[in-house]
Amino acid sequence: MRDLKLPEERHPEKAHRPANAQPKKPDWIRVKAPTSDGYKRTRDILREKKLVTVCEEAGCPNVGECWSQGHATMMIMGEICTRGCTFCNVATGKPQTLDAFEPGRVAHAVAELGLAHVVVTSVDRDDLFDGGAEHFAQTIRAIRHRAPGTTIEVLVPDFLKCGPEALETVVAARPDVLNHNLETVPGLYPEVRPGARYFHSLRLLQRVKELDPTMFTKSGIMVGLGEDRQAVAQVMDDMRAADVDFLTIGQYLQPTPRHHRVDRFVTPDEFKAYETAAFGKGFLMVSATPLTRSSYHAGDDFARLRAARQAGQGRG
Repeated sequence: MRDLKLPEERHPEKAHRPANAQPKKPDWIRVKAPTSDGYKRTRDILREKKLVTVCEEAGCPNVGECWSQGHATMMIMGEICTRGCTFCNVATGKPQTLDAFEPGRVAHAVAELGLAHVVVTSVDRDDLFDGGAEHFAQTIRAIRHRAPGTTIEVLVPDFLKCGPEALETVVAARPDVLNHNLETVPGLYPEVRPGARYFHSLRLLQRVKELDPTMFTKSGIMVGLGEDRQAVAQVMDDMRAADVDFLTIGQYLQPTPRHHRVDRFVTPDEFKAYETAAFGKGFLMVSATPLTRSSYHAGDDFARLRAARQAGQGRG
């Protein structure tokens, strides 16, 4: 669960970074505080099952809306990441041993929440020989057993320090959607995502289709980090070359002064232009709004994506 530590305690690896002013958010970014009964029910179920969510750990602005509807993105393998990306609010450090009972608890929560679609993600676990791939597979199998009608989307790490069998293990468990976010344009990787490699991540997405051409793939980026439109267009082309089906684009929001600064707030009209361009490049589904996140409305988007594939149409 999200702890009450100060930012410098959660992110010791960022203590040396200069403080960046956090600009005032425009009106189109503002969201209401979570107060509904649905929100409280979701929170209570997650607490009871001792589960971590990326909704809380990453400080997602949509948590009130999603939890009010009973939707939550499960974050497995703990709440401590072995990476120190400058955009991310998840704590960095030495993770604990994997919890063998976690897949079962996730499955029970999915069934109790009555989810039609669930997104399961994780911290990066570079300390594990397989990056946690088998834990992902066990979670997928547990959900299939406990909630057979639920479609499953996994948002996996890059498995950078693992052999090819790591990704193969996850694909063999047959999630309905395999998502891996590129996060930003390649020119910003050294600053924003220093522990990752752009073309490795791109190749991972391409490899999914080689292993299972029927599996939907998905990826996303943030904007407002300092990229330009040409670089975003190139990322779209790279994703399409890797046969990625679904693209998400959302506004980067700076978690603390020690995180990467917000370069600017991209307007809703610019997001609409990105959406139009992406559909023109052949993506089956595109979600491009200031508040878009990987799992925001993921179930609705997946239903449309599947319908589009079945109809053989590009836009659903």
